[in-house]
Amino acid sequence: MGELNDTIAGWLTEYGWNEAYIGLTAKSIIVLGILLVAYVTTMLFRRLVVPALQKISARTKVTWDDYLFSDKVMRSAARLIPPVVWYVLLRAAFYDMPLLLDVLHKGCLIYFIVVFLQLVGAFLDTLYDISSQHETLRNRPLKGVYQMIKLLAVCVGGILIISILIGRDATTILAGLGASAAIIMLIFRDSILGLVAGVQLSANDMLRPGDWITMAKYGADGYVTEVTLTTVKVQNFDKTITTIPPYALVSDSFQNWRGMWDSGGRRIKRSLLIDASSVRVCSEDELARLRKIGLAEVTDSAEPVVNLYALREYAARYIKNHPGIHPDLMQMVRMLQSTPEGIPIEVYCFTRETDWVTYERVQGAVFDHLFAVLPQFGLRAYQRSSDRDSQPGES
Repeated sequence: MGELNDTIAGWLTEYGWNEAYIGLTAKSIIVLGILLVAYVTTMLFRRLVVPALQKISARTKVTWDDYLFSDKVMRSAARLIPPVVWYVLLRAAFYDMPLLLDVLHKGCLIYFIVVFLQLVGAFLDTLYDISSQHETLRNRPLKGVYQMIKLLAVCVGGILIISILIGRDATTILAGLGASAAIIMLIFRDSILGLVAGVQLSANDMLRPGDWITMAKYGADGYVTEVTLTTVKVQNFDKTITTIPPYALVSDSFQNWRGMWDSGGRRIKRSLLIDASSVRVCSEDELARLRKIGLAEVTDSAEPVVNLYALREYAARYIKNHPGIHPDLMQMVRMLQSTPEGIPIEVYCFTRETDWVTYERVQGAVFDHLFAVLPQFGLRAYQRSSDRDSQPGES
């Protein structure tokens, strides 16, 4: 190692350099040479190796290698070159100064660990991008898992840096941390619970980004926008954001409306409240009117035909033929237990479209029609304050 230093010192002596500064100047020249080698090596990697790798990956049929050799990952990989070059070549300049050389080597190792952690972060971000494009993995809440891996990598890197600074073996530090496991568990409680919850949510397919969930305990009613290590973000329908701890979704109950989207239909379950005083047996004129609207099988019954029964049959036929109602999902019109507010006639069916606006439009159209045909059956909808409560001349 001293030969290079002596050679440069000999050159400086030949050129008449002051002997008092020859040693310092020689070391400065070597340091500048080391910096130049590191710079040139990094530039060659960026200008030659990286474009070559990207061209090769562009020609392949798969897309994951395009992400792995992206500019972000390659820039992070290029940052590993300078500390390696410095660590190897600094001995040529400071071979006779072991204390300073040891400090510089430690600095190179710490810098290498830092840039390596940056590379790990860029690599995990790339894996997340790849999984987001994958048909099977795109709906999995994997972001929290990647964040936990980053956190573990940072913890390991921190332990290695501490071991370098104090000159102790990393296993000794880990043993000391083992004695403080309770404190560590307390500090990283949310992260650990979030990781476990994220694995459970993903393994059981309980939650995906984009799902509509309802969780009254936390005031959440909207779409999941992001699942991270410590929070699940839900954008409510009023555009507010609710954050929920991931472990709360595992330990508590929440409603996921994904099944509705997957089924292709959205449920209508609403009742008409019929005034009980308007229920009666149909007259002959009303029976003739029912035959005209296609309810001959109802009017041909041997038993007296009740107008409420005729309404239920008409409503069942109406929703069956409605273009906005899903024909393959359950359809039913039934009478529920009567209440002080009237007799509930419930319409149970599913719309073809799950979009909220379309759903409300179809539901509104169905009940608009049913309310409008009530007088044809001699029925009235219950209304607490109606003109029948106070007829002229009554006290």
